[in-house]
Amino acid sequence: METGLSGQGVLVTGGAGGIGTAVVGSFAAEGARVAIHHHTSRTEAERLAVEVGGVALRADLRRQPEADQLVAEAVAGLGGLHVCVANAGVWPSAEQPIWEMTSERWESTIASNLSVTFHTVAAFLRHVRSTGRGNVVLIGSTAGLLGEAGHSDYAAAKGALLTGLLLSIKNEVALLGAGVRVNAVAPGWTVTPMIADARSDPSLMERVTATMPLKKLGRPEDVAAAVVWLASDLLAGHVTGHVITVAGGMEGRIVP
Repeated sequence: METGLSGQGVLVTGGAGGIGTAVVGSFAAEGARVAIHHHTSRTEAERLAVEVGGVALRADLRRQPEADQLVAEAVAGLGGLHVCVANAGVWPSAEQPIWEMTSERWESTIASNLSVTFHTVAAFLRHVRSTGRGNVVLIGSTAGLLGEAGHSDYAAAKGALLTGLLLSIKNEVALLGAGVRVNAVAPGWTVTPMIADARSDPSLMERVTATMPLKKLGRPEDVAAAVVWLASDLLAGHVTGHVITVAGGMEGRIVP
């Protein structure tokens, strides 16, 4: 199916691992020019950039000046920038109830998920303000829709992203151009290195799939397909402010 993404410049934050790598590959398969952002995964990002004919760019997105510089480098490296996939984030694997969670962990998780998304989107939309065209896809999580015991910090960050942030900026971006859109994808449990430790616990895997009609974990390619669809003005040009959940029909969580 034609997506109309051929030749478009796409920035994928956190593009060097897990879901990000699949997103990069899917855009490249559509003929898009891709900038692969990384913070610490330089080797992986540069290898992927060679594979897809893109560019690898480093930034610490917890810092707004570095996010601004990242967008400028993506524009220069790709010859233009039309799509931003705000995928960078961190899931702390250790389960901690809120009464045991330190403020340092809370603040680190919020900074590494919600703040990096704010900085990325703000920088990209300052670019869109000068071009009048652009498209944002935020990567959330079912943790932000259903909560996640032991990870209230992560769930709070992703919940804020999928509600207050998304629903506010989808109205704001309309001021920048009639076709400027912002949507989000909320993956459920997906086979990535980030959840490698959790996947080794059979009882946990049984619990997380218990409310899924599709009794399996998702693949990064499942999430990437939804991202590409939302990014395509040809396919989803009248869709903005929406969340697509990619979680096998998950209806809730089994509470231990």
